[in-house]
Amino acid sequence: MRLRNVKNAREKLEASKYFVKEPEKNKGNWSNSSKIHLEKGTGKGDFLIGMATTYPDILFIGVEKYESVLVRAIEKAEDLNLSNLKFICYDAAKIDNIFDHEIDTIYLNFSDPWPKTKHHKRRLTSPLFLETYDKIFKDEKHIVQKTDNIDLFAYSLEELSKHGYTLEKVSLDLANEKIFNVKTEYEEKFMNLGYKINYVDARKK
Repeated sequence: MRLRNVKNAREKLEASKYFVKEPEKNKGNWSNSSKIHLEKGTGKGDFLIGMATTYPDILFIGVEKYESVLVRAIEKAEDLNLSNLKFICYDAAKIDNIFDHEIDTIYLNFSDPWPKTKHHKRRLTSPLFLETYDKIFKDEKHIVQKTDNIDLFAYSLEELSKHGYTLEKVSLDLANEKIFNVKTEYEEKFMNLGYKINYVDARKK
């Protein structure tokens, strides 16, 4: 993905009420009452903003590595008065530095498929990442993934199963399923091009 640099991106982020500047300081104290749902690689924010609008009693936190991308998400949220939405600029591989057994659900939407075998360990459903998620989930673990990449999807199903997850819902064509779905910007684009979206809802107790 080619990233377009946004001038003064950091300053724009820090000026927003939705941005958490030092997320490590919130570790263990993100919410005393609300469920917390986390999106890794939140991109331009369409999915997370839509979910936060639909479910006001859940705290939604979006993690994005690139400041210039996250600025676009925050710009979309600025005109909304959402008290249950936060954004973090952080490396997903180090997510256990900012959460401690606090997360109820993780969303993995159209993450990088890392097609080369030597890079599979970077996939967000690799054994290394799944072990990291164990450190931030509450007692029950819940992962929802959407992707247009069938190779990544097959890999995810296998690794989730190996890690003890039950695949509660699996679809090779999400558009034709009766599943509530907030679309991402990329998802809309893919569907309009006729691409099928793969979907899995997995839980582990």
